[in-house]
Amino acid sequence: MTTIARALATAAFLLGTPIYAQTPQHAATQFLPIKNEPAPKLFVDQPLPRPLITRGVAIIPYRAENFRILPIFGAGATDISPRAGHLHVSIDDLPWRWADAGGTGAIVLTGLRPGEHKVLIEIATPEHQVLGGKVVKFTVPAIDSSHL
Repeated sequence: MTTIARALATAAFLLGTPIYAQTPQHAATQFLPIKNEPAPKLFVDQPLPRPLITRGVAIIPYRAENFRILPIFGAGATDISPRAGHLHVSIDDLPWRWADAGGTGAIVLTGLRPGEHKVLIEIATPEHQVLGGKVVKFTVPAIDSSHL
């Protein structure tokens, strides 16, 4: 055995790291449960400017990481992996809200009166436990309907 081969064999033995342990990790898949899932994150952008300015329509883009937006509800859906749930959306601190389970990547609001508005978008478990949220503030301009 050459000196280099002996040195490599000794290093491998001392490190005790099998070669297969050095292969890259596989990506998450819905076919296998994920242990120790990272925390969900919600990213919400400002409304798209053109529809807001021209038609008074607030199209608010969002995306979630480590969380899927699906139409599933109740205790039986809490063990789904990767984690899934829905959105809670409320406007201007009103006492009611609605659930959005479509996963379209945008909340669309029409018919808002001209002026300042605040929209709270939250990610929630299938049992409605809120995991986090973001607030978006924007102004709906007065639209001259004769130009629509």
